Amino acid sequence: MSASNYFIGIDVGTGSARAGLFDEAGTLLGVAKKDIKMWREEGHIVEQSSEDIWQCICYCTKKVLADAGIKDPSLVKGIGFDATCSLVVLDSKGTPLPVGPSDDPDRNIIVWMDHRAIKEAHRINCGHYQVLNYVGGTISPEMETPKLLWLKEHKPDVFAAAGHFFDLADFLSWRSTGSTARSVCTVTCKWTYMAHEKTWDADYFRSVGLGELANNDFARIGNEILDIATPLGDGLTEKSAEELGLSAGTPVGASLIDAHSGGVGTFAGRLPDGTTLEPEKQMSLIMGTSACAMALAKDATFVDGVWGPYHGAMVPGYWLLEGGQSAYGAALDHLITLHPAYAGVKKAAGNKPILVHLEELALKLAGSMEQVAWLAKDLQVVPEFLGNRAPYADPEATGVISGLTLDGSENSLVRLYVAGLCGLCYGTRQIVEALGKSGVEIETLVLSGGAAQSQLFRRILADTTGLKIALPETAEPVLLGGAIVGAVAAGRFKDLVEAGQTMSRIKDLVEPDSGDVRKLHNAKFEAFGLLQSADRKIRDLMKQ
Repeated sequence: MSASNYFIGIDVGTGSARAGLFDEAGTLLGVAKKDIKMWREEGHIVEQSSEDIWQCICYCTKKVLADAGIKDPSLVKGIGFDATCSLVVLDSKGTPLPVGPSDDPDRNIIVWMDHRAIKEAHRINCGHYQVLNYVGGTISPEMETPKLLWLKEHKPDVFAAAGHFFDLADFLSWRSTGSTARSVCTVTCKWTYMAHEKTWDADYFRSVGLGELANNDFARIGNEILDIATPLGDGLTEKSAEELGLSAGTPVGASLIDAHSGGVGTFAGRLPDGTTLEPEKQMSLIMGTSACAMALAKDATFVDGVWGPYHGAMVPGYWLLEGGQSAYGAALDHLITLHPAYAGVKKAAGNKPILVHLEELALKLAGSMEQVAWLAKDLQVVPEFLGNRAPYADPEATGVISGLTLDGSENSLVRLYVAGLCGLCYGTRQIVEALGKSGVEIETLVLSGGAAQSQLFRRILADTTGLKIALPETAEPVLLGGAIVGAVAAGRFKDLVEAGQTMSRIKDLVEPDSGDVRKLHNAKFEAFGLLQSADRKIRDLMKQ
């Protein structure tokens, strides 16, 4: 393979846009990042700007090429986009439309974590529609049809004027190529498209009050649905190529949701001995602001509270089961700020990220990696500050902390940090156990995201779940997933599997411990479930 062929993965997360440059062997050559704007208001409103995001992407692609010293943009042979599952609203000419009370057209994205549509989601769920069987039985306010229903009822002029409703990843594909085709990944996972039947359910849209979207063969939300990595249009348009600093005609593959890109970047990874993990025995855990847990099955498998099964929504030929935790990195960040020692510890950390500093303090206090979990023996945390995505599909769930005292010391914050890590891992264990009860037996968790680089986190996750933990060789599996999409779109590989086996590798496996630490985690896991149950009962009492 020629070392002069490069591929770019472009990722839009909740807080930033990034571009990663890879060669054909999957080696990461550089990353550029730029923060994106976000507006928050009361009423669970979280909004962004599609134009701001596009400009951030353009900055990142130009910078990553410049930093790598690549002066000939034609050496970039393919591009893949991924993004959060946020709703982008444009008129028929592609002009942004306002989606909230501000009436600001720059704010034309309802972000995935925006929960303004909780009531609409509940109303839809009361209908028990067939399509809900393919989202774990319960639709989430994070998905698009509840958001669209909210928009129709609260901003009817905007809803009527909208010519395009895009998932953010599909917007990026359209903005770069002019193609209005949607990815099977986005519309199946977040829009209720029935990929196994290759159709939308028009009766569902009419029944929930969105019948207008069924008109003109669903043109406003997508009447051309393509498999992941299918080349779009004629590649980059002249305008977008100039803005991105790339060559017109560069192939662009049908896009991915950000978490799913992490799955594509890891599922076919080779182990150090040259073997690969069995797709049906692994689960990709992609961790960022939230976390997504992606498992594959050959047959349609229905798990209450776990989204899917989605046919071909991450890997062709497989059904995807998608669990997740609505707040992950965001939950841990929020948790530690609640402690009175936070400001002092943050100052002491200096330029070092505070979570890295807390991990060092935890290791010092415990004496060894194996003993760290005992620091949280008497402190229990359910970090569901943004609800429970899976396996309870309870968007109104709240965080619970048990075991707090008047201790405001640095050591007390360290213990809270460790308890938070444990709580996040217990949430993941619940998803794994829910899958297991339905016959999806997981042996290995393959990690993506910043938390994956933490040795302490990998140890706690292995011990709490009883599973092997695999760490990819690349530090940027989500960006690698985008580069793999670009490589397949460019024809360098026949499919995602072949590309993944070449470009993705696993560098480390952590085996779970047993004995006393396993007993500790089993007891804390039981306490975790008791606190979740108490939270549900308390919320019911307050509704009376």
